[in-house]
Amino acid sequence: MTLNPVVARVTDRIIARSEPTRSAHLSRMAKARENGPARGHLSCSGQAHAYAASGADKDRLAGTSAGNLGIVTAYNDMLSAHQPFERFPELIRQAAREAGGTAQVAGGVPAMCDGVTQGEAGMELSLFSRDVIALAASVALSHNTFDAAVFLGVCDKIVPGLVIAAQAFGHLPAVFLPAGPMQSGLPNDEKAKVRQRFANGEVGRDALMQAEMASYHGPGTCTFYGTANTNQMLMEFMGLHLPGASFVTPNTGLRDALTVEGAKRALSLSALGNDYTPVCDILDERAFVNGIVGLNATGGSTNLLIHLIAMARAGGILLDWQDFSELSEVTPLMARVYPNGLADVNHFHAAGGLGYMIGELLDHGLLHPDTRTVAGGGLGQYRQEPKLTTEGLTWQAGTGTTLNDRILRPVSDPFQPTGGLSRLSGSLGTAVIKVSAVAPEHRIVEAPIRIFADQEEVKAAFKAGELTGDVIVVVRFQGPKANGMPELHSLTPLLSILQGRGQKVALVTDGRMSGASGKVPAAIHVSPEAVEGGPIAKLRDGDILRVDAEAGVLDILTPDVVARAPVQADLSASQAGTGRELFAMFRNTVGSATSGASIFGD
Repeated sequence: MTLNPVVARVTDRIIARSEPTRSAHLSRMAKARENGPARGHLSCSGQAHAYAASGADKDRLAGTSAGNLGIVTAYNDMLSAHQPFERFPELIRQAAREAGGTAQVAGGVPAMCDGVTQGEAGMELSLFSRDVIALAASVALSHNTFDAAVFLGVCDKIVPGLVIAAQAFGHLPAVFLPAGPMQSGLPNDEKAKVRQRFANGEVGRDALMQAEMASYHGPGTCTFYGTANTNQMLMEFMGLHLPGASFVTPNTGLRDALTVEGAKRALSLSALGNDYTPVCDILDERAFVNGIVGLNATGGSTNLLIHLIAMARAGGILLDWQDFSELSEVTPLMARVYPNGLADVNHFHAAGGLGYMIGELLDHGLLHPDTRTVAGGGLGQYRQEPKLTTEGLTWQAGTGTTLNDRILRPVSDPFQPTGGLSRLSGSLGTAVIKVSAVAPEHRIVEAPIRIFADQEEVKAAFKAGELTGDVIVVVRFQGPKANGMPELHSLTPLLSILQGRGQKVALVTDGRMSGASGKVPAAIHVSPEAVEGGPIAKLRDGDILRVDAEAGVLDILTPDVVARAPVQADLSASQAGTGRELFAMFRNTVGSATSGASIFGD
């Protein structure tokens, strides 16, 4: 199948734009490769320190000819998605021994949950935790005793942070080993209804707590299609997972077999063997284009608009929001997974999942088929699905047809012809919007605005009955430089209530919306942000805005707004407490949302 001309054109543009930075990155990786297997260059004392506690593996490590696998883990036991990783290191160590090598836990990285910190001060550390994770993983691998690495991470900032670190050590092979989603509990739409009823004062906190506990009830990722599960999709589309590994539930025989095989595969890709495949050869421009296509085809999290840019930059690849928008225009929306539908990721996986989707997109020229992957071949291998038989782990051809067309559809008959991620631009600046769950009649909103400094002010106005008539809610001074760009997830229920009453409503913010952005149009990541004096800082209550997701417009219709002086906000409440005082350097150095909101360069 011939590659779609828009996919080809965008890829060529990214390659040309990135040539200086990408060449510099690859030169650094080539120099790192020249040193050969790393630990043989350490002093005897250095090696003794590294092997002292390795028990029966000490002699094999000291010999330096056996591959040594570094494990970087985001394990903790207070987050359901990461708790299964408690068992992984021993599985990986044993797998490495069976393959004639060794494995050591190189280090741990923090893993925080946006679901826990929503609306709390800790959410202002969430975005910055991605770069902390990249730094921590780099420290873990800096001992330079590893021939390959496996990365254990799932959720929102963890996978992007680990990918950034993997790119810094791009001369090493790396395999990402997921934990999988929790089994289905209370359906996500039922949970959402209870949240709306609570926001409307119709049920008490006891009913809300009961619904939440029935939804989040066991180990594994949350089952809605938010940032965590979008991360897992990306790792498969970009070739860093084994085929079909993303959505196998935790603590099952198949999950354990995939973990063991992933560890063995990582060792087999090292420079000690004949199939050397470093990360820098996998994560090229084509792999990132494949990831963006996957993001659009699945209706994935808006958070990945900034994370993919930051992840790519770590390998010298320069993406921009226009790339996302143009690819969205030719990528059909093939999946309906909550909040874009009623199904959860387990239902999606059962309907044919990523294997079916990748096959369809390849057959229609919407993916680069010849990218390198940890599976050893091109992306065509990812049509297959893993099976655990009496003979062990095997891969078999996946389904060639959807097994539930209410959840998953072919390219020829999609839920909508475009992916639903669009760039907005106009006199207010630039922003992005996700419309895959927004009904067509709600995609254009022209209305007077109400301005708020945070989501708590919005909630208070809602409870006071002030949000009547058509309204665009503007929440500003929520960008990365202001307070770390927290998600404004708790606005979703009340804005949905307003929309349900027949009001035209939209959200405009220089902050983030949840990875589970839903049916209310939300122009997010507005740049320049308010704290930098962007036009959003010049707005006043009653000004008229136009949010047009169809035409890609974000305009101020009130005359002469840009001539006003920007409002200055008191941000002192976000400067300290819950560790925020330790992140002043991050707020002072972070780049814009358009460049990935990273401390590693704008």
